[in-house]
Amino acid sequence: MALLHPAAHNDPEMNSPKIPHKVYGHTGIVEPGSKVETISLDYYDLGSSTSSVSESTEKGLQSEPPSPPPLPNKRGSSLTRYLSYTLFSVYRKMFAAIFTINLIAFIAFVAINNGSPTLTNVKNATSANLLASILMRQENAVNLVYEIFTCVPLSTPLIIRRKLAKVFHYGGVHSGCGVAAVVWFILYMALATKEFAHKPTHGLAIANIITCYLLVTMFLLILGGAHPRFRVMFHDYFEAIHRFAGWTALIILWSQTFIVAELTRKKSGISLGFTIVRAPSFWFLLITTIFTFLSWSQLRQREVFPETLSDHATRLHFKYRNMKPFYGLKLSDRPLLEWHAFATIPDADGQGFSVVVSNAGDWTNRQIQNPPKKLWTRGYPMHGLLYTTRLFRRIVLVATGSGIGPCLSLMYCNKTPRRILWSTPNPETTYGVGIVETVCKADPQAVIWNTRENGRPDMVALTYSLFVEFNAEAVFVISNPKLTRKIVYGMESRGIVAYGAIFDS
Repeated sequence: MALLHPAAHNDPEMNSPKIPHKVYGHTGIVEPGSKVETISLDYYDLGSSTSSVSESTEKGLQSEPPSPPPLPNKRGSSLTRYLSYTLFSVYRKMFAAIFTINLIAFIAFVAINNGSPTLTNVKNATSANLLASILMRQENAVNLVYEIFTCVPLSTPLIIRRKLAKVFHYGGVHSGCGVAAVVWFILYMALATKEFAHKPTHGLAIANIITCYLLVTMFLLILGGAHPRFRVMFHDYFEAIHRFAGWTALIILWSQTFIVAELTRKKSGISLGFTIVRAPSFWFLLITTIFTFLSWSQLRQREVFPETLSDHATRLHFKYRNMKPFYGLKLSDRPLLEWHAFATIPDADGQGFSVVVSNAGDWTNRQIQNPPKKLWTRGYPMHGLLYTTRLFRRIVLVATGSGIGPCLSLMYCNKTPRRILWSTPNPETTYGVGIVETVCKADPQAVIWNTRENGRPDMVALTYSLFVEFNAEAVFVISNPKLTRKIVYGMESRGIVAYGAIFDS
């Protein structure tokens, strides 16, 4: 049975008469000088290369390590688990809640206006949903939401804190409001077309109809490009469609705002300026535009100091500002075409920060093979999933491969007690001694599993073992989407609070 032993960097007991070793949450004591054989248990010692104990002891350790505690049965039936943890995810609940609110608004408009909402009602609803959708992608707004949801004290009942920690599903509000805005505007286009058909006129009325159909085309392109399947397979095209179709839609919306205001002025006799400023849709659109370009106003080219870790990973250092823990940043070498988000790692001396880039596609491979001297940054640093760890007293942190990168910020902060499980091929060779030392300093009993030597572990069983041993309140997983879903489901279906990044978080 092959195991990679939990690391023990700078463990004060390393120099004591007895060295504690943890395997699957069980402790065996190795006496110096005792005879050892058969088991391979590795530990790391700061300031030295990887040491290995490749024998077994007559005291404390047997020829086979203790088995991890058995996993309890999953709760409920397969149907109830599917409904609870897959179909009715928090993301989908948020999406559904947004549509419910909009449906209530539609019913109210119909009731107030004797069976049919007015063009003004529909225009305002479209603009309000568009604003909410944009806010859920703007860094300052997202940071504010995180601060509100994580400000409760640890004395708050766990059942409340575990619900608040789901804030990273805010993408459900973004997509829900975005789809609702499109539905409202299609209704607006239908009503405007019907009105024009009954009273056909020339000039601005025709321009209004043309802008309606152009906007619907842009909106449908954005929705089609944002479909999860298309987004995964053609991410660069998704970004381009979202960005350029979105900008085009904003320009057309502004044109239509003035067209509609002029048509209203002719009917009411009120000045154009007063007609515009008294329309709620104008203010919604103005705020939407401000927040859209607020991030782009922070577009800067930054100097990069690359640190090659291996042919699979590199670490990019930035010195233009200090960075607090729990923030992410967007990077690009082609700012109009593609952006990539990375979790930042504050420098220990407070003189900058870094990001770990692992080979996960064309762009990341390019940064590894040809380390950049300059990269573009955009927007403000933004909170992510691990910021919600502050809601818990004790956690288990699970990472695979380069997923350790985002976790380093949590380790730097060093506020929430944690146990760490990191599964990766050749950790020191791939990511460097420095990162391994950081992991082991954050958790002297960290479990670092070398998949190259020991194969892939049962991550669900290992995670559960650490959770029980550490008496943790929650599990956080940073891994690839498939394994993240597997571990989170494996924990939640057994009544354990678990969180992992989703495709739209």
